[in-house]
Amino acid sequence: MTVIDWFALRTSLKRAAPALALYTILLILYFAVPGKSQLIAQILFYAVLGQAFNIFMGMTGYVDFGYVAFLAAGAYGFSIAILLLSGVGGGWMFIPLGLLIAAIIAASLAGLVGAIALRLRGAYFAIATIGVNEGLRYLVEGLNILGGSIGLYIVKDMKELVGREGYQLAATTLADMLMFLLAGVAVLTTSLILSTRMGFALQAIREDEDAARALGINVTKYKIAAFMISGVLGGALGALNWALKGGVVEPAQVFLILYTVEAIVIVMLGGAGTLLGPIFGALIYIGLNFTSNVYIAPVLESAGIKATGLHLIILAPILLAVIIAAPQGLVGAIRSRAPSRLREIVV
Repeated sequence: MTVIDWFALRTSLKRAAPALALYTILLILYFAVPGKSQLIAQILFYAVLGQAFNIFMGMTGYVDFGYVAFLAAGAYGFSIAILLLSGVGGGWMFIPLGLLIAAIIAASLAGLVGAIALRLRGAYFAIATIGVNEGLRYLVEGLNILGGSIGLYIVKDMKELVGREGYQLAATTLADMLMFLLAGVAVLTTSLILSTRMGFALQAIREDEDAARALGINVTKYKIAAFMISGVLGGALGALNWALKGGVVEPAQVFLILYTVEAIVIVMLGGAGTLLGPIFGALIYIGLNFTSNVYIAPVLESAGIKATGLHLIILAPILLAVIIAAPQGLVGAIRSRAPSRLREIVV
């Protein structure tokens, strides 16, 4: 590596340290707090979703409303690996092979969609990505491929590969540990991008794409690269969350556009283009969800008031307040008010 590469690596590790520290705390709590491991796993899922989504939206300013299609691609890719190995054996090889196929399918989808849709901007790009997501869903259901509208149930196949006890381990602790590993990879990837020429190019595109192009930046190349990196991380997340952890890949669930909306909310709450933002956003989002469903909703329902989606009702004014008072998100607001010596770690 060159001196510049070593400098970028050292800078990226320094930037990533606070976010990695937060994930380490979550990992400790996962084992230390009885009965709350799945709540922490849920926080982790949304934090990684925000991290992966933030690589593209936060750095380019483009909003991909069809982002959940990458999660679906990864889930189906992982399932394909399990189905291929279940007839011939292979044991635990289904995990690395599944993640590899998930990454290849997600990267291919991102490259194909990006090469076409990234010629559009603003609302036109957002609408096009919605069309891609819904089109893929109806393709799977209409042509009755990959299980059609019923989906793929791969629990039995995983049990054939690693046994009942092996499956229970894979679908619980192992899936969550791989999610923590993916969180670290997402943070380091984001930090490395921010510390290199690619990061500066993407920030220039976000501020003024025409000016960036006039300065000689290959706008298309960098947008597609960010789109593909974000898509691969999303594919790995979908593979771990639905295929490995859930054992079921249903189109109605894996193509649900609500996950994209949640990713946007998490990024906007925490701060677009930041490392800590998605973690803070996920903590707020899941915190509101847990509090409203466990403590507030039962009280309202006992009084005859329907409390479905209560956390979203509470979240709406909070999100509006954050957008008005802190357009750069909570992390951006904290960073702008922090002493100069602390600004380097609030990223």
